[in-house]
Amino acid sequence: MGKVTGFLEYERKDESYIAPEERVKNYKEFTVPLTEPELKKQGGRCMDCGIPFCHSGCPLGNLIPDFNDAVYKGRWKEASRMLHATNNFPEFTGRLCPAPCEEACVLGINEDPVSIENIEKNIVERAFDEGWIVAKPTAERTGKTVAVIGSGPAGLATAQQLNRAGHLVTVFERDSKVGGLLRYGIPDFKMEKKVIDRRLEVLEAEGITFKTNAHVGQNVSVETLKNDFDAIVLCGGATMRRNIPIKGAHLKGVYQAMDFLKQNNERQDGIQEWEEEVLATDKNVVVIGGGDTGSDCIGTSNRQGATSVTNFEILNRPTIERPEEQPWPYYPMRMRTSSSHKEGVERVFSISTKEFVGDAQGNLTGLITSEVEWITEPSGRKTLKEVPGTEKKWDCDLVLLALGFTGPEKTLIDQLGLNTDLRGNIKATQYATNVKGVYTAGDMRRGQSLIVWAISEGRQAAHHVDAFLMGSSQLPLKDEDSDLPRR
Repeated sequence: MGKVTGFLEYERKDESYIAPEERVKNYKEFTVPLTEPELKKQGGRCMDCGIPFCHSGCPLGNLIPDFNDAVYKGRWKEASRMLHATNNFPEFTGRLCPAPCEEACVLGINEDPVSIENIEKNIVERAFDEGWIVAKPTAERTGKTVAVIGSGPAGLATAQQLNRAGHLVTVFERDSKVGGLLRYGIPDFKMEKKVIDRRLEVLEAEGITFKTNAHVGQNVSVETLKNDFDAIVLCGGATMRRNIPIKGAHLKGVYQAMDFLKQNNERQDGIQEWEEEVLATDKNVVVIGGGDTGSDCIGTSNRQGATSVTNFEILNRPTIERPEEQPWPYYPMRMRTSSSHKEGVERVFSISTKEFVGDAQGNLTGLITSEVEWITEPSGRKTLKEVPGTEKKWDCDLVLLALGFTGPEKTLIDQLGLNTDLRGNIKATQYATNVKGVYTAGDMRRGQSLIVWAISEGRQAAHHVDAFLMGSSQLPLKDEDSDLPRR
């Protein structure tokens, strides 16, 4: 598999970036690809493990050692075939996934892991360039109809798998363009939208119908779908945004991160139809929340010409190395510095916002914080405690709340009479809800998660929907009861 001694001879090498001062001038992707010889070496670092733990880290079960070997040997078309056997959209995961597979790489125990994600992206880009990715319409149709609600990664994966099984699939998207958070939540500098559009051309050519501006539960009735379709799959995501219930949260200048990001993506797409424009230009920006969404707000704010950008995180500063309680091959919550962080930001950890401050006109002028510490109780539970005497006033004109999501919206849950779990997610057994013929996948079922999990959920749900419609299914099914490490 690969080069037997490759992991000893070759060091990990990642693609480079255009310099920050240049890339912040636009919203284009800014990675500089490795040469083909370098990519082959990276594939050659794969160790031919007796047990490839990268499989346990990948929710899709990607055939990672196999496509690494194919890349090392220059068999790119074969690598593409193996990659697409388990992953419908590697061009998305190759750009956006945090690569739990790499954290589970055996080589990563004491060396830099194999650059799996970058290899994956280059395989699919080579496949598109060579024309290997083409529509493959289904030869025979079953006559069964399926409605998929939501066109994010879970919805698109569900739709493609069920279409491959011969069913007539219609995807309903409430926004004006297909893609869900891929379209409106991911900044163009992380993934240009032409990447979505070229894949959609393939899906449409394969026979999937897309209906935009179709908000099920509002301008499209649930009863109509129940009457017109043999099955319904809910893939609307976890879109209920977490708020911060403190004084001044109503002030003009305090906005949800996703409103800010969506508006900027629409602006790049030529859409400017908002009641209120939210811009970071010439403002002192504070981003509250240290995850990927917060990072995206930082990169977008810098491109809009913010005067300063500060990032608050209520958790302690993570360690560079793995925490002891998260040993290999589990996904470690350690310190990560994104490309957006490197473009300019002050990162502050162990800090809590207590109050937003405004002027007489209701405009945000600043905020008040205090330092916090996490206390471990005898039970092992960690509690948050404010550090006395650490209050501080910060001047700011714009606050972006990147605090994550609490679960799915309730409209369809209520209209369909669906059961939910303790976290408010749709309760499902083998992706089937308590209402016959109604299934769910992605963040609506498991809560806010990773893109790779969304695609995996869509694929698994499609298998069960197909079995419901036909009595059995030949669509692939990954072991759902596995206790392998996962994030």
